[in-house]
Amino acid sequence: MQIPDVKEKWVSRINEVTIGATSEQGGTRSKTITVGGQSTLPFLSFEGESPHKTVIAGYVADTLPNWPDVLKDAIGKEINSPVEWAQKAVEEFGVDLISLRLIGADPAVKDKSPEECSKVVQDVLKAVDVPLIIWGCGDDEKDNHILPECSQAAKGENCLIGSAKETNYMTIVALCKADKHKIISEAPVDINIGKQVNILLQDAGFDLKDVVMFQTTAALGYGFDYVYTILERARIAGLKGDNLMAMPQICDVGGEVWRVKEAVADEDILPGWGKLSKRGPLWEATCAGVYMHAGADILVMAHPEAISIVRKIIEKTE
Repeated sequence: MQIPDVKEKWVSRINEVTIGATSEQGGTRSKTITVGGQSTLPFLSFEGESPHKTVIAGYVADTLPNWPDVLKDAIGKEINSPVEWAQKAVEEFGVDLISLRLIGADPAVKDKSPEECSKVVQDVLKAVDVPLIIWGCGDDEKDNHILPECSQAAKGENCLIGSAKETNYMTIVALCKADKHKIISEAPVDINIGKQVNILLQDAGFDLKDVVMFQTTAALGYGFDYVYTILERARIAGLKGDNLMAMPQICDVGGEVWRVKEAVADEDILPGWGKLSKRGPLWEATCAGVYMHAGADILVMAHPEAISIVRKIIEKTE
């Protein structure tokens, strides 16, 4: 009996996006990171090419996050300094690039000024030589104040700036065009809104080949399947020729997982679930590993053990 050919034939590729700039390119990074370029779904090498493996971005914040001791202890005392934290993530945890969250700018946290935030960006850029992702605090009004100065501080470094939404995309487009950065387009787990944001970016004159999509991120057990489905649908649409969906995708796994009880509650609260010191990083690693199957190109991760587990998975992929 002849086995039927089950290979899919895709008509398009996912865009390639390069982050970072070396001295020859006008920046100070020792290397650049390129994601995307696939002509098939993840791990289906018999159908097409995946020229660039998934990369890991180390989660770093300008202010100590509200995280459990099991995670803070794993990172170490360096967690109190974004500069030292970034250095440790690169030198010891082996991340490919840094994802810097300016959560201290949030009016409900420390309400840091644009000058304070841009200083953090400058210090981190001086401390490490890998490409940088820069996120605001999540408050659109405040981000519109801090991100222009942060973008200017990193001018020429070809950073990835997040995030552009329906409510603030004009500001993000203006600063990224002026300072030559790439954009993260964000949608709330909605493929139609995701496409609409990309249309707005395009209409504003920004090249969609310089965009990475972010459909927010959910932890295992908290809408995980919804996000997975959206990521997969976006990837399939891009491979079928939809230029508005042909972008690489980013997942903020570390920023989300360590907010759910399964990753932070002690054994006395969740008896039978295993030791928290193992359960927490496994929860993060599991989420990251599964998102790779959906089409995640950049995984933002926090726990060093989870990073190590996922790194081994990535190294085994073709």
